[in-house]
Amino acid sequence: MAGTGTASQALSATARVVLGLIPFGRRTGYDMKTFVDRTTRYFWAASYGQIYPELKRLEEQGLIRGQSEPSGGRARTVYELTPSGREALQAWLASDEEPHYELRDEGMLKLFFSDSLPERRLEIVRAIRAREERGLEHHRAIEPHARQGPPGALLTLQMGIGLTEWTIAWCEETERRLTAESAKQ
Repeated sequence: MAGTGTASQALSATARVVLGLIPFGRRTGYDMKTFVDRTTRYFWAASYGQIYPELKRLEEQGLIRGQSEPSGGRARTVYELTPSGREALQAWLASDEEPHYELRDEGMLKLFFSDSLPERRLEIVRAIRAREERGLEHHRAIEPHARQGPPGALLTLQMGIGLTEWTIAWCEETERRLTAESAKQ
């Protein structure tokens, strides 16, 4: 039974992702997960275990509507925003609330706890730098394609490139400092 969705309903982080992906042309749970894995996972991940329950909740709240569209013998549900869902998405986008920031980085976690194994600190920083260099290479490779897409995606990619470049520079400077400190000991 679908409820009457309103823009004032509190949206979970996953609900925001789902509502934002539908107008992007990602209308099945599978499409959403595939798209997240190629794009937003660099700054906001979502798993199947988050997406599918959220699709059900949003449909129950009347913010999206699903329609069965089997494809190649497989069951498949395609979703669209309802007017209430579009209103909820726009209300979140227009909100003046400070955006939530959450970073989950195992390299930073290891660095934070590296006092328990200080002789590995330099290797941890090098591993972070190597990961970021691979990420930068990937970002640069998709940049020409992103220039053909929506401006918001390109701006996000450009911000990601800038943050990645800064992180690499920080790692390089930290590696030099840690190496110099190690040589003094």
